[in-house]
Amino acid sequence: MKLSGWIAGLIILIAVSAASAADWLHWRGPEQNGYSSDTGLPASWSPQGENLIWKQPYGGRSAPVVSKGRVYIINNADPGKTTEQERVMCFDARTGEKLWEYRFNLFLTDIVTNRVGWANLAADPETGNIYAHGVQGLFICFNPDGKVLWQKSLTEEFGRITGYGGRVGSPVVDEDLVIMNMLNASWGDQGRGGHRFLACNKKTGEIVWWSEPGGQPLDTLYATPVVAVINGQRLLIVGTADGGVYALKARTGEKVWGTVFSKRGLNASPVVDGDLVYACQSEENLDTTEMGGVYCFDGSKVSDGAPKLVWRRTGIRAGYASPVVHNGRLYVSDNGGKLHCLDAKTGETIWEFKYGTEAKASPVLADGKIYVGEVASKFHILEDGEKACKRLHMVEFPAGAAGENFEINGSAAVADGRVFIVTGTDIYCIGSKDGKAGKPATLPEEKPASPDAPVAHLQVVPADVVLTKGGKQSFKLRAFDANGRFLREVQAEQWTLPQPPAPPTPPGGTAPPQPPPLRGEISSDGTLTVAADVPAQAGVVAAKVGNLVGRARVRVAPTLPIVQDFEKIPVGAVPGGWINVGGKFTIVEQDGTRCLKKLANNSNPLLARAYAYIGMPTLSDYTIEADLMGTEKRRFLPDMGVVNSRYTLTLDGSKQRLLLRTWEARKAPGEEIPGRLNAKVDFPWKPNVWYHFKLKVSYDNGKALCQGKVWVKGEKEPEAWTIQVEDPVPNREGSPGLYGYAYGIPPTAEAAARNPGAEVFYDNVKVTPNQAR
Repeated sequence: MKLSGWIAGLIILIAVSAASAADWLHWRGPEQNGYSSDTGLPASWSPQGENLIWKQPYGGRSAPVVSKGRVYIINNADPGKTTEQERVMCFDARTGEKLWEYRFNLFLTDIVTNRVGWANLAADPETGNIYAHGVQGLFICFNPDGKVLWQKSLTEEFGRITGYGGRVGSPVVDEDLVIMNMLNASWGDQGRGGHRFLACNKKTGEIVWWSEPGGQPLDTLYATPVVAVINGQRLLIVGTADGGVYALKARTGEKVWGTVFSKRGLNASPVVDGDLVYACQSEENLDTTEMGGVYCFDGSKVSDGAPKLVWRRTGIRAGYASPVVHNGRLYVSDNGGKLHCLDAKTGETIWEFKYGTEAKASPVLADGKIYVGEVASKFHILEDGEKACKRLHMVEFPAGAAGENFEINGSAAVADGRVFIVTGTDIYCIGSKDGKAGKPATLPEEKPASPDAPVAHLQVVPADVVLTKGGKQSFKLRAFDANGRFLREVQAEQWTLPQPPAPPTPPGGTAPPQPPPLRGEISSDGTLTVAADVPAQAGVVAAKVGNLVGRARVRVAPTLPIVQDFEKIPVGAVPGGWINVGGKFTIVEQDGTRCLKKLANNSNPLLARAYAYIGMPTLSDYTIEADLMGTEKRRFLPDMGVVNSRYTLTLDGSKQRLLLRTWEARKAPGEEIPGRLNAKVDFPWKPNVWYHFKLKVSYDNGKALCQGKVWVKGEKEPEAWTIQVEDPVPNREGSPGLYGYAYGIPPTAEAAARNPGAEVFYDNVKVTPNQAR
């Protein structure tokens, strides 16, 4: 695009600052409250040229971040094609030049294509590194030039849970930590599904702490934590899946206070102004049938573990867009596109303005203007008046060739006197010749730490680690005071391998057996060596100083080859070192042998359907085999299968077919959008019959060849593969696993316990490396 005179001059004169006040590192801005102190921002613009600095034909559904003269977005690439992937992109903030992109595969998720790229990115002010959370569960740290510094597969390593709706958490950077939140179920005391917060060293990915402040999750959610200093204490203020808001000590994850006020999980992120914490939701309240509400709590006044409620406004259904707080005003977009300006101290209405019909994007306040998009392809610039609001400008984006609208779900970003807007199809940078970067407010100072302060908390680092048999890990012990401030590294009086906490009892189930301590040795300096003769196990390391104890979680994952016939595992237990088996699977006696059973005693889809992950996500080029049997209940058959490198081979019970796929949100060919890798063949199969599954994934010429066989156990293996498919954008690694979806489960726990649904049984699991080609 040819640029007009003053804009070209503006680009030449703009100097790219180091990580500074000009950057928009958090999706809610430098103050994490939706406010920017930039001035001289445009009151109108046009996609055809007015106040348009640059445009690029790449859209998304989340907010951009701006760091060190670069703009970053996350979206999907090649939608609807076999090569569809998730993608992080980087542009020059001055010119719009695309500097790099990084694509990564979509797998093991129900999230659909138009919700890929849901989570917002985060940037680190110190290094300029970028953090992304993909819908498949990859948590990736990039350097500013797009090099992957570290990554984790949250789904395969920690049993991350998602639904089809796409609600996944966005990362946030604070000091030397990057913090992620998710619903997950992994092993041990995290075996039951919970909403948990995971803090990693931002440079290395080493896990520093876990926290689970709330109760049983009611829903998936996407509220993002914000950092605040209240009462001189550095806190994370978090919205949770149990319908509450909690405060955690930012450096340790310890819960300070919490309160629940909604019957569903929170999606709108909280905001903080001084000691006041604001939250909103659009679901049912706990004490009234009125839907939705806005709430103000005083985080400095805590009684019985809960902050003081200053005021609330029920009836405002504000469940998606996050509010803005600035200069004594709270700006709240409700679900129907009405903007409420409230007195932040009292909650009284100052003005209301109906700008749209459906609001998902959060408003941004800057230079006396409010920049906000609506789902229906419109972007608004509003004037924040003393007693009223008026529309300054609106851009309505044209429909596509097929008449479809391009949604606006992400919030704007403001940096260096410019505004960055992402629609479903494009990213725009707009600005005026008067645009100037402002200076955001900084957090209040913490109470000064005393070197003589007593130690109140011990933190074992790393807090969660995965080893293989015979592996070693050195742990450090860090001491914190009562306010969560780091004091020093300390020497433990004693390192032990205690019996781990009992796994939680699943809803409607019986208490599982108490797991044994880790088998291995730990030295007086905190060096752990796990047993070389135990291929898979899990437990804890403990360090003691005085009456304080710090703990770390240790998983020993099996390496290839893997052979598991379940005979040595106690009935009622689950395999050690496996992920996402607690409360969903159990060891039983069946036909004179022990095997693993997929439970069918809870109709909640998050429990009725499950993947059990056996090894690390870095395993590659192998074949998995197993015996599987499904039962029939109420004319329902289950779905059952095996997983290899993020590809699943599944017998579909209801449609009597065999599926080979990697991203279940994409239907099989001939059903709706073919999209990513999916293959199917008709395969009549019977209940109460054992079938042998075999799935091989190999690689050649940059492609993956996925080959599957299923036959009745005891019969001769067929020479030909039952189903096979070639993947041009291969999954090059991934954990082996088992899959089951139990149907026909009664809706109540009591009925399901008496008469469960269609179950799946697994036996003789074998995972072997492929022979060299």
